[in-house]
Amino acid sequence: MSAVGTEKTVREGSLVKRAAILAAARELFVRHGVDRVSVDAVAAQAAVSKRTVYDYFGDKRRLFLALLSDAEESLIASMRRALDEHLADDAGITTVPRLEEALTAFAIDFGTMIVGSADYAAVFALVAQQRWQTPTSEDDLVTAVPEEALVERIAHFADMGLLDTDDPRLAAHHFGALTVLLAYNDQPDPAKADPGQIRQTMIDGVHAFIRAYATR
Repeated sequence: MSAVGTEKTVREGSLVKRAAILAAARELFVRHGVDRVSVDAVAAQAAVSKRTVYDYFGDKRRLFLALLSDAEESLIASMRRALDEHLADDAGITTVPRLEEALTAFAIDFGTMIVGSADYAAVFALVAQQRWQTPTSEDDLVTAVPEEALVERIAHFADMGLLDTDDPRLAAHHFGALTVLLAYNDQPDPAKADPGQIRQTMIDGVHAFIRAYATR
């Protein structure tokens, strides 16, 4: 930990450079593979010096991990925002039809953002690439925090008597598989993603989830 008063001040221009380096690395890593991309190439793509890349990230591995970390933070923030907007305690969800309506709005909001994001698609591709090249690699996009948030909401609605499950985690996995994962599998290229089709996948997925888990 830095001593008080010795922390490096981050300038506005520094934030821009950091974003440029991450964007350059993401594009080059996906196109050529992490192992085949040099720090020189990242620096050239980002229009910064090689020294700047090292100053910000230390080395190529830490640059790759920074890409994962940024994606994780963004994923967590997006999930929490969507949950707070659509599934909060004060959202007036007291019946199964109202719960289906709220879950559908949440799925459309969060799912459209995930499936339509070129940045997320790039990071998912990088993780898959690393798994294929190094099956024992621990480099991954950590989704435990956003998953736990959804598990908590499902447990909450089960406690209210709206959902019938004694395993909220399994129910959350089924919810994700029927909505976001299905939409992403059907439309893996965000540049060609059809918002209308994503929306319909979310509607159908939530309806199937409610039919399976709603109390009778």
